[in-house]
Amino acid sequence: MKNLILASSSPRRKELLENLRLTFTISSSEVDESFDPKLSPEDVVMDLAERKAKVIFQENPNAFVIGSDTIVVADGQVLGKPADEAEAVCMLNTLSGKQHDVYTGVAILSENGITRFYEKTEVWFWELTNQEIESYVQTGEPLDKAGAYGIQGYGSMLVKKINGDYYAVVGLPVARTYRELKRLGYSLP
Repeated sequence: MKNLILASSSPRRKELLENLRLTFTISSSEVDESFDPKLSPEDVVMDLAERKAKVIFQENPNAFVIGSDTIVVADGQVLGKPADEAEAVCMLNTLSGKQHDVYTGVAILSENGITRFYEKTEVWFWELTNQEIESYVQTGEPLDKAGAYGIQGYGSMLVKKINGDYYAVVGLPVARTYRELKRLGYSLP
């Protein structure tokens, strides 16, 4: 069986992939996450996912390598990970009481080539008070997450409803990833 490698240090992606009962290793490297602002959100996340996977695939050309990236888009503006608490507060104020889109891109590299796909999920936030935002930012949870929130953690209290793949919002569309691995010939349990 070919090795499966998750090209991510995200504990959330690791946990989601573990839910599929797959045997895999984790290997990540720093890549430039800048992007051309003229690209569509779909292309941004798929390009970033591919960039992450390519670095690991070059060192492991006989493996299946999964890269993934998530962004939040609100009012046409891409929200990545906040640089600090002040930026997290600003992002959460932008999302408060509104609908935004979460895009998660996946790239699977193998000797069969590159497979790229994305999932888009619509998310609605409750109207948030300044106190709710400040309390949430103080948890530290928003600082390493696109859009400054984690739907699977304490940030779940911010979310009014979603339309789409919950797991894509967490960071990896597991059902689609499973099906793509199967289609590519990876041996699944």
